[in-house]
Amino acid sequence: MATRPPVSLPKLSRRSRILLIIAAVVVLALLLGARFLDTYVSWLWFGEVGARSVFSTILVTRIILFFAVGLLVGGALAVSLMIAYRTRPVFVPVSGADDPLARYRSAIVGRIRLVGIGIPLLTGLIAGATAQADWQVVQLFLNGTPFGQKDPEFGHDIGFYAFELPFYNWLLGWLFIAVVISFIGALIAHYIFGGIRLAGKGGQLAGPARVQLSVTVGIFVVLKAVEYFFDRYNLLLSDRNPLFTGATYTDLNAVLPAKLILLCISVICAIAFFAGAFLRNIQLPAISLVLMILSSVLIGAAWPAVLEQFSVRPNANEKEAASIQRNMDATRQAFGLTNVQYQDYSGKSEATSAEVKADTGTIPNIRLLDPNVLSDTFTQRVGRENFYGFPAKLDIDRYNVGGTTQDYIVAAKEIKTEGLTGNQTSWINRHMVYTHGNGFVAAPANTIDRAVEGQNSDGGYPIANTSDTQNPKGAGIQVDEPRIYYGELSSSADYAIVGGTLGKAPGEYDTATDRSYLYKGSGGVTIGNLFNRLVFAAEYGERNILFSDAIGDDSKIMYNRDPRDRVSKVAPWLTVDGDPYPAVVDGKIQWIIDGYTTINNYPYAQQTQLGEATNDSLTGVARQANSSINYIRNSVKATVDAFNGTVTLYSIDDKEPVLNAWEKVFPGLVKPSSEISPDLRAHFRYPEDLFKVQRELLAKYHVNDPQEFYAQQAFWSIPQDPTQEGGANANAAGVANQPGYYVLADAPGENKTTFQLTSPLTGLQRQYLAAWVSVSSDPGDYGAMRVLRLPTAAAGASQVDGPVQVQNRFQSDPNFAQQRTFYTNQSVNIIFGNLITLPVAGGFLYVEPMYIRQRNQNSYPQLARVLVAFGPKIGFSSTLQGALDQVFGAGTGETPSTSIPPVTPGAPPTTTTPPPTGTVGSNPALDQAANDIQAAIDKYKAALQSGNFADQGAALQALDAATKAYVAAKAAPPATTPPPASTTPPPPGQPGG
Repeated sequence: MATRPPVSLPKLSRRSRILLIIAAVVVLALLLGARFLDTYVSWLWFGEVGARSVFSTILVTRIILFFAVGLLVGGALAVSLMIAYRTRPVFVPVSGADDPLARYRSAIVGRIRLVGIGIPLLTGLIAGATAQADWQVVQLFLNGTPFGQKDPEFGHDIGFYAFELPFYNWLLGWLFIAVVISFIGALIAHYIFGGIRLAGKGGQLAGPARVQLSVTVGIFVVLKAVEYFFDRYNLLLSDRNPLFTGATYTDLNAVLPAKLILLCISVICAIAFFAGAFLRNIQLPAISLVLMILSSVLIGAAWPAVLEQFSVRPNANEKEAASIQRNMDATRQAFGLTNVQYQDYSGKSEATSAEVKADTGTIPNIRLLDPNVLSDTFTQRVGRENFYGFPAKLDIDRYNVGGTTQDYIVAAKEIKTEGLTGNQTSWINRHMVYTHGNGFVAAPANTIDRAVEGQNSDGGYPIANTSDTQNPKGAGIQVDEPRIYYGELSSSADYAIVGGTLGKAPGEYDTATDRSYLYKGSGGVTIGNLFNRLVFAAEYGERNILFSDAIGDDSKIMYNRDPRDRVSKVAPWLTVDGDPYPAVVDGKIQWIIDGYTTINNYPYAQQTQLGEATNDSLTGVARQANSSINYIRNSVKATVDAFNGTVTLYSIDDKEPVLNAWEKVFPGLVKPSSEISPDLRAHFRYPEDLFKVQRELLAKYHVNDPQEFYAQQAFWSIPQDPTQEGGANANAAGVANQPGYYVLADAPGENKTTFQLTSPLTGLQRQYLAAWVSVSSDPGDYGAMRVLRLPTAAAGASQVDGPVQVQNRFQSDPNFAQQRTFYTNQSVNIIFGNLITLPVAGGFLYVEPMYIRQRNQNSYPQLARVLVAFGPKIGFSSTLQGALDQVFGAGTGETPSTSIPPVTPGAPPTTTTPPPTGTVGSNPALDQAANDIQAAIDKYKAALQSGNFADQGAALQALDAATKAYVAAKAAPPATTPPPASTTPPPPGQPGG
């Protein structure tokens, strides 16, 4: 029976069609308008940082991929539908009174162009939108460079696996998708138009449908053969054995031959499908399909499983030895662990006072201040105005001040819009007045103003000074431009409108005496024209940008002001370290950010979860995404100018192959290492995230023997942070790892003091100390990694306590327990600072500051006590010298070249850095300045209580003059006669600078 004539469908009126078209245009405008707006704003921003080539390269690559993949998938579907429609049966037999498919056929025939073009177009749009996100894979394929190293199995350069193989896998994936969608489209079309009928015994398949579907399946099988070919190389990234990444014995001896056999079978099956398409016989394709499925099960899965179960596992330590060795070699190479310097270290538990005093590079530089604790202290003591603030985590760097190199706790005094209150939060004040921070703050890391002797004793604060517009060398560090428009406290919503015309613009708050500063730097995007004002008014949903008379021809808008975000946008191919830090370089405040090049397809190298490896107890740092990598290099150091926002990328390793590939994609973006100035290089720190990844792998890959690696008895562990809540419990679950700590100390095995990043390592799932690792940040041997290995119990050596054990001994010490009871009450909280492990006198010295904080809203931490441990001995005192004396004997803290004077209430501010004469000297000018500061503070407090603004201003001026006098007197050499006793207490830290 022939099909009935198509049922006529109702047609839309002309008015309805017009309304539908208008609605579609409005919806499209809403969807695309926001995208075009964001694109234009991004284009303007890339112009500000001089990186429009990055924007255009990425945009063009995405557009090409969008159309290429969209055309591939959508075009394949369109061709498949067209063939199915044109080869449809002329007469479609039906069964019964009603044909359920008749209405669908009628609808499709009535709108054949809409269906034949619309469905492939929509499919292509979806595919193109998905594929354009993979622009990095394509660009690396087009610009890949050789590594100069070959894989141990096939002999291909590593660059093949890093740049070419991912592209081939990506392309195969899209070809599979195109073929599968084409097959599904043809199947549905033939069914609707009668080429495939399910009625009767087994149904019926028309000749044209058989030909098209068979050819499509044949193409799929050909692609499967190609996939088997490339799967051989993917085996070098196998995760079959949970102990290591790489091709196992089973992969090499069962799976690899199986891939070749299956490749041949796939080619034969593809020929069978092509032949069956024209022989009018579906038996041959059916037999080949069954053969392919059975062979993939028996050869591809069953045989490797049998070999693994009955041959490999009973003898795994021997069978996997060669693969483990390959994994060990590749992992060390991929993660930069090939040149680690190992040194045996006794770790003795006894040391004399003379031995400790002889370590003149470590003891005087022991860091007492914890940058993860002192943010609120800096805010309250040097932040001054409510709209200034500091990041939750401060930073550590070293500076040469007065001829002496010392580590400092440093921070940029930034604008903190969350601190604005009252009318300060109005749109003009928030975005046009309070636009920038002012000052670089530095405090010697081994210094406090004076010791805390009792519960209500003042002191224990860092001597923090500020180099700002009023005093460019207030911290002893010359800062020519202290204004900070770009910083860590800037969120995406914190745009600033700067510059403008004098007399119209409200003026940007600079100091209490100068509130009419107008920005004259190169940062920001101009909004002097009406079009850009309209664009940004729409972008931020703020009509004031469009109508404000305060915005003039010279006005600029600053956005994307976070240094880490700026580097990520300029170089999206970099993995950016989570902790930018400010440094004064050539008189300017520069944010320094480390950038990593990573891949996840280095053959045989161990796959590592970046987020898990870099997660520890530190707060105030950006967490890495938990992506899988098996290669990482700190190939780029980036700087962001705090005043102009200029982003500059410098190469650290000019021969690093992944970086070289990206330099071909974006030529001229990264400057060679030869352009790094000595002053900038002097402030490079070995990056924390890279160190954490290397530390985790070093805990396993210090082992050299594959048998020993398989047994795991020599593995190490990263200790949990015992200063965190529950961290002192060795069996506690969920306690974060102890972070690495920057210290200025003698390098292990060398007689020189270096700025280094350090960490202890314990035995596998044990708390005793097994090793200590450090990596240098000094320009002379930057990146040199050294490991001190302690004797094992098998060698008859006694175990050395690790951080958790030492923390437990601290808390069980009778002296500590007694004073902790004194401090732990309803009004005081105890905060344990970083527990630092230092190699001293053949053993390990543990130093931990203990802070207290009053339980009220305006309180901030103050250093109350210092805990010291060496071997079985514990020291607990208000000063480092006192704690050292308790452990090693009286006078340990004072050496011929180092004097660590006792700190008592009423004494001048004290530092572990000695006077030049090696004795505790007198400085009358310093004492007088300290007294003047205290007097000025008292006057200011009285003026605050009385509400007399004139007296407040006079007190602030006196305080500023006394502060400058104090800094000048501190830099002058002291007299050598003992100072007279003073009854006037010194200032509680340097206020403001």
